Amino acid sequence: MRSAPAVRFLCVALMLLAMTAASFAQIGIAIRIGPPALPVYEQPPCPAEGYIWTPGYWAYDYDYSDYYWVPGTWVLAPQRGYFWTPAYWGWGGDRFIFHEGYWGPRVGFYGGINYGYGYFGNGYQGGRWDHDRFFYNRSVNNVNVTNIHSVYNTMVVNNVTVNRVSYNGGNGGTNARPTPEQEDALRDRHIPPIAAQEEHMRAAQADRELRASVNHGRPTIAASPKPGAFRERGVVPGREEAGAPYHPGGNRNGAEERGPQGNFPHSGNAVHPGYLPAHERPGHPNPGKQSWEQKHHQPQKKPSFSMN
Repeated sequence: MRSAPAVRFLCVALMLLAMTAASFAQIGIAIRIGPPALPVYEQPPCPAEGYIWTPGYWAYDYDYSDYYWVPGTWVLAPQRGYFWTPAYWGWGGDRFIFHEGYWGPRVGFYGGINYGYGYFGNGYQGGRWDHDRFFYNRSVNNVNVTNIHSVYNTMVVNNVTVNRVSYNGGNGGTNARPTPEQEDALRDRHIPPIAAQEEHMRAAQADRELRASVNHGRPTIAASPKPGAFRERGVVPGREEAGAPYHPGGNRNGAEERGPQGNFPHSGNAVHPGYLPAHERPGHPNPGKQSWEQKHHQPQKKPSFSMN
């Protein structure tokens, strides 16, 4: 007969297996010092139809105890009708927690962060789906109509104060809270970052110039035309101006957990992901909806880039 601990362990394992595919790793790491301000940069032109803009963000490298910039880039949507909800940092009471971005039928909450180019803190005004085709709003996107014909032009009134704050809550962060609709969107079926986005993130992590301690909040590669295309035509650097001063160093003893935006994290301020709750990641999208991937996720000819 099995012991009581063994039975309890089995029950927990079965509960984990029963978790729905909508639940996945949204929390990756938590640290005590907020990320630098968002850099200022121009959006590179959209490379081809079906690509959706994913804004850049500050990620964190636990091994180096350093933030690094993941450049904004155009990503081929993994499934028709799906939008990108950007990642964001949020104050969790004693640390800043990283919430991973995801694909889904609706744009969810991303901390009220004004990433620009359609992501002004609430929803997405950069484009819409019409059956199998994505239409781009030219008022907020860099789209060359010679190559891409599925466009429209709707002016967007951005009522959010223009700033470069890169986190929600804490000292100096945005004070946005999810709406009921955004909470509903969180319960939709989601797809985590696709392989191209994961490779893009790893390439950024490996690039020393993208570390905050090196670029001081102004990365040399702020945006790229495609994931991981850091040495190709169309790469965009960060401009000189930024939304807030960046002061490496900050509080080295870790006593001030809510240091102002721009402080640089040091050892002792990070919590390894292994100590955070684990969540199951979803599998492949519905088998009946793979025609989008079969059609678009194929090796493509290198596009020519031209500014409109």
